[in-house]
Order: sequence, then structure tokens, then C-alpha cells
Amino acid sequence: MKVGIVGVGLMGHGIARNVMRKGGYALGFLDHPGNQPVDELTGLGATRHDSAAAVADASDVVILCVTGAPQVEAVVTGAGGLLEGLRPGTVIVDCSTSLPETTRRMAEAIAAAGGAYIDAPMTRTANHAHEGTLNLLVGGAAEVLEAVRPVLASFTEEVVHVGALGQGHQLKLLHNYVSIGFMTLLAEAAAHAADSGIDGRTLVDVLAAGGGASVALDRLAHYITEGDRDGLPFAISNAQKDIDYFRAMAEAAGAQTTIADGVARAISGPIDAGEGAAYVPELIRLFRAQNAG
Repeated sequence: MKVGIVGVGLMGHGIARNVMRKGGYALGFLDHPGNQPVDELTGLGATRHDSAAAVADASDVVILCVTGAPQVEAVVTGAGGLLEGLRPGTVIVDCSTSLPETTRRMAEAIAAAGGAYIDAPMTRTANHAHEGTLNLLVGGAAEVLEAVRPVLASFTEEVVHVGALGQGHQLKLLHNYVSIGFMTLLAEAAAHAADSGIDGRTLVDVLAAGGGASVALDRLAHYITEGDRDGLPFAISNAQKDIDYFRAMAEAAGAQTTIADGVARAISGPIDAGEGAAYVPELIRLFRAQNAG
């Protein structure tokens, strides 16, 4: 199979390199200003394409790894999009964090053109993408998943078929709400501890030995103790996008959003102050008393 990818960012770059290095697949990618440096990929033989349509025309499987629902729609149905170059039988694997209703609409458009679509959002971090050990939550037809499973195996540790089309993205939004919610709560507590003169290592040790032990703590610990933000290179603006997607999904279902609304308000303050590009661990700095308000 020939593989294409649209979105060679922090996550997509790791996916692309492992598709080639671990999987041994020929790869084409959309040339885009938002890409990470692609010298390694082109050195491995990857082909640049100037449109998503050209990526589709050259591929049996196309992986999407873009920011959110508007970008997915533009890549699939926009001018020069995948639909313009799609060949019958091509499978689109949407690894973006998107809205379930967007997934279903894009799948209908791809199916009408003779292709197939699954949503396969990622959990874990850019470091796991680089190492080829991401986890995927896949929604869609089991037979489509099985057809592309060898490609997915090249950049994942675990691939779980979670249900019908759209349920992968539904579970990803639930996952990210819990994860971002935990980290936002922890950042607020860590900021207060720092303002109170509590040693960061002491805070981490106390939490780790009790009810605060969590992946969220593991991911923020290096910032709490050493000021190192790079353990989680995930922008606050992306966290806000994911929380807003969760809230939209929950509100459409008539579900409660009381805590999600609070998380959104907490994150919006730093974004309104121009700190949207800061990484999530830096919420600790931004929640300090001198930055309040």
C-alpha cells in the first residue's frame, strides 16, 4: 500500500517517519507551511505534493492529522481537497481531534466517491508519536480497520476498535476532557503551592504517594520541579479547542457541562492574555497570583 499524510506537525511528523522507517511504506505528504521540518522524511524517500487532491491520487491510505473539524472539512471537501483526487477503494484514516458529526459527514462524502473512512484519534503525546507507540481509538467498519491495520501498526502500540463511525472521536473528546481537566486542576493547585512557598518536589512527592497520583501529575511533574515545559508540547489553545468540542458534543446530547465550563473559563484567561501558544504545563506559571486577572 502507498500511504499519504496531510498534517506533518508535532504528531504527524512522528507518524510519517514511522510509516516509512518501521512500516517500510512509500509515503507522500502535503507540503504545507505548518509542517515540521521534513528533511528526514524526504531523505527516506517521501514525496511532496502541492495539494490534498494530489496526495489522494497517489495513495491507497491517507492519514489526516490536522488541528480540528474545520481543517478536516477543508482537507476533504475544499478546493484541491481529497475528494478531487480520491481513487475508488482509498481509505481515509482521520487521526485528528474532531467532532463526531463532522466525521460522519466527511465519511458520507468519501463513501459517495467510492472510498472508505474511519476515525482513529490518538492518545498519548508527540514523544510517543516519534517513538511509534501511539494508541488509537477507532470508529467505523471493522473490515476497513482490518484492511489498514498493518499501516497503523507502524506507528502505534495499541489500536482499539471502539464502535461505530464517530465513536472514536466521541471517546477522544471524553478522554481529552478528563486529561485536560485533571491537568488544569493540578496546575491551579501547583500555582497556589508555589505562591505559598511549598517546594515543588515536596508537592509532587505528596501527591504521588496519595490521591493525586496520576498521568496528569507525571506529565506536569517536570515543570513543577524543574520548570521544564517540554514533557508535554501541547498548546493551551489546542486544549481550549478540545474542551470546547467536548462542551459542544455534551450540550448537543443534553449532558451536564458544569465542570467543563469551569475548565474552559480557567483556560480562557491565559489565552485572552495572549498566551495561547504556551504549553499546558505553563498554566502553572500563568495561574500564579501575580498573573491572576
